[in-house]
Amino acid sequence: MLHLPYRELPLTDPGDPDRRSPLRYLTWLARQQLGLLSLNALFGIGWMLSQALLWAAVGAAIDHGIAGHSATELWKWVGVVVILGLVQALCGALRHQLAVTNWMNATYRTIQLIGRHVSVTGTALTDEIPAGDIVNTVAADAMRIGGAFDVLARFVGAVIAWIVVSFILLSTSIELGLIVLLGVPLLASLTTPLMRPLHASQAAQREAAGRLAALGSDTVAGLRILRGVGGEDVFLANYRRQSDIVRRAGNRIATPQAGLESGQVLLPAILTGLVTLLGARDVMRGTLQAGQLVAFYGYATFLTTPLRTAIEYVIATTRAYVGAGRVLRILNVGPLVTEPLSPRSWPRSIETYEDRRSGVRLQRGQLVAVVTPTPAEASELADRLGRFVPDIELVFVNGIALSEFSVADTRAHVVVSDIEPRLFSGELRYELLPHGTVADDLILEALEASSALDILDGLEDGLAAHVEERGRSFSGGQRQRLSLARALLTRADLLILVEPTSAVDTHTEGRIADRLRALRHLHTTLIATTSPLMLEKMDLVYVVVNGHVDDHGTHQELLQRSATYRLIVLREESP
Repeated sequence: MLHLPYRELPLTDPGDPDRRSPLRYLTWLARQQLGLLSLNALFGIGWMLSQALLWAAVGAAIDHGIAGHSATELWKWVGVVVILGLVQALCGALRHQLAVTNWMNATYRTIQLIGRHVSVTGTALTDEIPAGDIVNTVAADAMRIGGAFDVLARFVGAVIAWIVVSFILLSTSIELGLIVLLGVPLLASLTTPLMRPLHASQAAQREAAGRLAALGSDTVAGLRILRGVGGEDVFLANYRRQSDIVRRAGNRIATPQAGLESGQVLLPAILTGLVTLLGARDVMRGTLQAGQLVAFYGYATFLTTPLRTAIEYVIATTRAYVGAGRVLRILNVGPLVTEPLSPRSWPRSIETYEDRRSGVRLQRGQLVAVVTPTPAEASELADRLGRFVPDIELVFVNGIALSEFSVADTRAHVVVSDIEPRLFSGELRYELLPHGTVADDLILEALEASSALDILDGLEDGLAAHVEERGRSFSGGQRQRLSLARALLTRADLLILVEPTSAVDTHTEGRIADRLRALRHLHTTLIATTSPLMLEKMDLVYVVVNGHVDDHGTHQELLQRSATYRLIVLREESP
């Protein structure tokens, strides 16, 4: 087997797609792999033509070799048949290899575009489109888009083979040549009325399946809550109802699709019967030789392949068009955070980082806490400082507006660890280091700082242990400590931790508070917390109420003078 050059996936840059319409997106995809598509089409033409010309060689062997009683002619044309068979086998193998390559390239370029867009848009995307629907688009629609590129080379070969065979027939018999030349597109056009209902049915089924996936995804995320309130029966009824909608939508697809697939058999059979009937009549009249009739029958039989391929291509492109529409629905959701037209270079170090809207100001090397009446206010401040929302006009880095730097630079130097720890499946070592490699001693150092070495001791394979989906084999406190270790390993210039110890006991919390300063003494750390154990270790504590600093100082100073601080931290009743 000839090994063709391949492109390693994922791509370094999947490109900037044309988002104006599904057709424009598919055209853009085709341009990205135009070389491979052209080569694939070339082998597709060779594969189809060798099949078509095989019948011309068989007919010539009969007329010139057998009927002409010439062994030389017979062996000559037998040799031509063998050569055409070899060409067909070689072109067929290479065509198939390239078809799969084009299919995978289109599919995974689409998946990569969606993945990149998800990382850029963040919650803006999931606020508009359910997460389950996004997953369904990646799993199903991207594959359907790739399927159209799989069939493309065979379709091009089918068109060229049809033209060549038609002209061969025209040169032999005008009547039969016109029947084939006009009959194939005429019969193919009979399937056109089925295209619109197929397109509409597939779109409706895809929409219903997306809602079903979203319903299942939301239920898995809230299964514990459902059980707690006894909502399993209600969910089951909803899921059954939506499943029935998907089933009925799928049944509606069956009618036009069955018509198309039946046409792949019936329409070529009509053409074959007509050509064979008229060819036999011409042989009986003496205007056509026996070998030519065999060739004509072979042509008519062969032309079932181009016709079936054309119908298959129509079905595949219809599915791809619907899938591209679903992909564009995702890609056309804009991000909350936009890039500056001419971004500044990020400073060598963060000396000051301030939010002039709230009054919070951070200096290099400080360990600072922010105390708010509600967790929502702390998350809002963390999102603004971490640039996860568009409202950053009053956030400044070394006196320069944060909006003047690129989002990528912000993400590289400012890390926000959310209150809800999230772990994915895979080896623990790479779960803690998703973007690179770090020596194990540094991983152990971060685990010690987050008081998580006991978790490692309890795992038989240590850092090589497998983390189950969502880290469900760990307790809430263990997941939180592992998430904290992962955040510490980023070595971010500014690390923002939102309630990093809310799920651990007081003894563990005290150890974490003692160790954070030693590990982060060269960098700036902001912790949103109301834990006295954490607050007493801070260099500075800000009390933020209604989005603005109400007071600031050390933990002891605030306990003495701020009733608001005591109310939040010590849960004192207001006078």
